Amino acid sequence: MDIVTGHIGWIEVVCGPMFSGKSEELIRRLRRARIARKRVQVFKPSIDDRYALDEIVSHGDQRMKSDVVNSAKESLEKIDWRTQVVGVDESNFFGIDLVDVAQQLADTGKQVIIAGLDTDYLGRPFTPMPELLCLAESITKTLAICMRCGNPAKHTQRLVESNDLIVVGAAGMYEARCRRCFEPGIPRQELMDFAKPVRSS
Repeated sequence: MDIVTGHIGWIEVVCGPMFSGKSEELIRRLRRARIARKRVQVFKPSIDDRYALDEIVSHGDQRMKSDVVNSAKESLEKIDWRTQVVGVDESNFFGIDLVDVAQQLADTGKQVIIAGLDTDYLGRPFTPMPELLCLAESITKTLAICMRCGNPAKHTQRLVESNDLIVVGAAGMYEARCRRCFEPGIPRQELMDFAKPVRSS
C-alpha cells in the first residue's frame, strides 16, 4: 500500500526472499513518485554488479538509474537535499549503518523506500532488515515461488558452497524455496523426498 501524507518523512520497507519481486516493487514506487513530479534519488551498493554498474535491476530486467555507494553513510554525502523520495536497493549489503541513515533521511522529511532480503542463507533474520521493520511506517512482504514444488516461497536457498554471509549471485547460485523444501546452508538434495531416485518394482 502506498502512503499518502503531507510533508513529513517516513520509511517504507519491501522485504522477502530472492526472486520475489522486491526490486520490481521498489522501481514501481519510484516511478510513481516521478510521475507525481517528486525529486527521486536512488542508491545501490557497489558490491552488487550482477546486472549493471549504475542501475538497480530486477530479475525481470526492469531498470532504473542509481547512485552507486560503498556504504550507507556515503549515501548521505551524495544526497541532494532537494530530493523528496529516496530509494535503496539490496539493503542486506549495507549493514546496520543503513538504519541510522534511513532514520536521518526520514526525520528530514524524505520518503525512504528500502528493498532487501529479510533472512539469510541459513534462514536467520538478515541485518539491517529486522531493525528497519521496527522503524518503518509501511511494510510489504513479498513471496516467491518455490523452485522445487511450486508453493509460496519465503526462503533463499544458496546452491554454492560458502560459509560467507554475503555471496553476490543470482540464478544458478540461489533458488527460492518454501518452508518444506528449504535447507539452511548447503543443500543436501539427496536427502529430500523429491530428489530421491524412483525405483521400479
